[in-house]
Amino acid sequence: MSSSDSRCRVAVLGATGLVGRTMMQVLEERNFPVTELVPIASSRSAGQVVHFKGEEFIILEPSREAFEGVDIALFSAGATASKEWASVAASEGAVVIDNSSAFRMDPDVPLVVPEVNPEVIFKLDGTPEHIIANPNCSTIQMVVVLKPLHDRFGVKRVVVSTYQSVTGKGKVGRDALESELAGEEQKEFTHFHQIAFNAVPQIDAFTDNGYTKEEMKMVNETRKIMGDQNLSVSPTTVRIPVYGGHGESLNIELEREFDIEEVRELLRTSPGIILQDDPSARLYPMPLTSYERDEVFVGRIRRDYWHPQTLNMWIVADNLRKGAATNAVQIAEVVIAKRS
Repeated sequence: MSSSDSRCRVAVLGATGLVGRTMMQVLEERNFPVTELVPIASSRSAGQVVHFKGEEFIILEPSREAFEGVDIALFSAGATASKEWASVAASEGAVVIDNSSAFRMDPDVPLVVPEVNPEVIFKLDGTPEHIIANPNCSTIQMVVVLKPLHDRFGVKRVVVSTYQSVTGKGKVGRDALESELAGEEQKEFTHFHQIAFNAVPQIDAFTDNGYTKEEMKMVNETRKIMGDQNLSVSPTTVRIPVYGGHGESLNIELEREFDIEEVRELLRTSPGIILQDDPSARLYPMPLTSYERDEVFVGRIRRDYWHPQTLNMWIVADNLRKGAATNAVQIAEVVIAKRS
């Protein structure tokens, strides 16, 4: 990317998926300086048209030629596609921001939440890394809240229970809930069990230690993003029948003494956070609160009744936006801001 060029050519791999479509929506809403959009998807969608800023763009199949001249490549087509095409796009000069799990734990690939660790986007010479990983949705919203607490008080341990939207599994997750609500017979359950009128305490496969892959993502990604391998994270992830917005109940043990009002003020003034914490007015975050929003909403802040150096709180964020698309676009914004 030329330092004198304020616009750029942007590719979206996985352009027909829920996150891919949301990426294009966020690019338009935030007026990202797109010279040309290059939507890329599988052969099933190639040749179809997507609309962006009043123009039509034809969907291409993945190929080296499709990435020629691309400055920013937003990937959201799954780990297999990312492993196949990320290095190709990077070799063509693109900065790849990947939303899959393919590179998150690669020690040579930065795992980024702009409110937390934007500095790792760049090499020592000031140029951006060729591939940048977007964290898991449930991790992103949690570390946005943990960062200011860790800087001020030190975070020692987090116990987190998630209440995750069906859209965390993409279009198939949303369609499964709609199908069940319509009373259609299910040959197999997309969410392992019926999700309508239910809560399923399994997201992804179980590992040998009894935790699911989703839960271990929260452990390992949080430590990498926060730069603290001693941080204890104890997660339980649960799928619930809502369309958008992940909720998380956090129990956070701090290293230093704190005042509840100081905590509220700290979170209220921290980037990317909206405080909604007035129980007397029944004001607290809900999935509907976060729908189509880019912030992390925080409420129900209170001291742990039995452990006075521990906080309880409830947080919610739109998993398709801050949990995926918006975070990726925000990373891209940091990249292009550096070149201007």
